[in-house]
Parts: sequence; structure tokens; C-alpha cells
Amino acid sequence: MRDTVYFLAFDGYADWHAAHALCEIRRPGDWQLKTVGFSMQPVLSMGGLRVVPELTLDQLDLKRAALLIVPGGYLWEHGHGDEAVDAARRVHAAGAPVAAVDSGVLVLARAGLLDACRHTGSWPGHIGAHVHGYAGADQYDAHVLAVSDGGVITASQLGCVEFAREVIRTLDLYSPSDREHWYRLFKHALPPPWCAGEAATAVAA
Repeated sequence: MRDTVYFLAFDGYADWHAAHALCEIRRPGDWQLKTVGFSMQPVLSMGGLRVVPELTLDQLDLKRAALLIVPGGYLWEHGHGDEAVDAARRVHAAGAPVAAVDSGVLVLARAGLLDACRHTGSWPGHIGAHVHGYAGADQYDAHVLAVSDGGVITASQLGCVEFAREVIRTLDLYSPSDREHWYRLFKHALPPPWCAGEAATAVAA
């Protein structure tokens, strides 16, 4: 039963990258959300939030894994985190999707997961500059902020809302119309028609 979403937290992770996605994952109450780390020691996010991982990367339950989320952070551009690369490869090979934002995309590239699927990142050339042997440049789409293909979700540092939309779609949260309403609300501040009607009624009263 794939009911668990794993979120990787480490010192200096960008805490805003997956914030929208994590909130929507938890909202229905159907998914377990577990924080995973390189160790069980507390970590400090880029924004100063202290988080204690619940388990380590080598303890992932591949039979229950529904998604692995890798946020960005300076760690990845320095070539560290081989355990994360291995974990991403194992989760994807087990049939579950993997997702990354900004420099977290480098983890998926090092795992070889971007060579044969459409993907994006924060800017053209970023992946190739940091990942030796990256062979997916012809699959890179610079015209989108987030994209899902082949069980892999990737997003730009500017695409947090688009990233969440891809996660919501991948986990089949809400109806297609509700997903679109959600995106318009958080991306363009356009409330659903029924909310707009309620607001107009309240103003008239």
C-alpha cells in the first residue's frame, strides 16, 4: 500500500520550496508524511526552522513510498549527498515518483533519472555545470516552471506553486476542476466562482 510521502530535510534546505505541496498532501488526511534525513540529528532550514527527521534515507519503506520530495539547498551544488542520489534511484526503481525543486533537481540528475524524461530546473545549463555525465540536456524544457514526466517531477526555484500543482496531480488529490481552482487561487489570487459570489454577497449586505 503506497500511502507515505517522504520529505528530505537537511541543514540548509529551502523550506519554502515544497511548503504548498506539503500542506495539500496533509489536508485530506489520506497520506502519511514523514521527514527523512541523512541522520536522526536535528537540522536547520535555510529560513531557520529546526526539524528533527523521523527516519534516515536507508530506512525508507519502498513498498509504502508514494513520493520522495527533494527540496533545494546549497548542499547539492557542492556535490554532496550520495545517499540522497541512491535513495531517489531506489524509490523510482520501486515504482514511486520522485520530485525535486531548484538545486534538488541535481540529485535526480546524478541518479540518472533525467536522461530520458522531460524536465526543467532553475536555468538552462545549471544541471550540466554540476552533474558530470548528465545526458538529458535535449529533454530540458526552459519554458515551464514545473513538469512531470516518467515518474519524475522537477521545478524551478520560481515554480513552487507549479511544483505543488504537479504533486497534487501525481497523488490524484482533489478533482481536476478543484486542482485548477487551487492553482488560480494561489498563483493569480483568483478565488473560485463560489467564493467570489459569497464575497460579493457579504459586501452587499
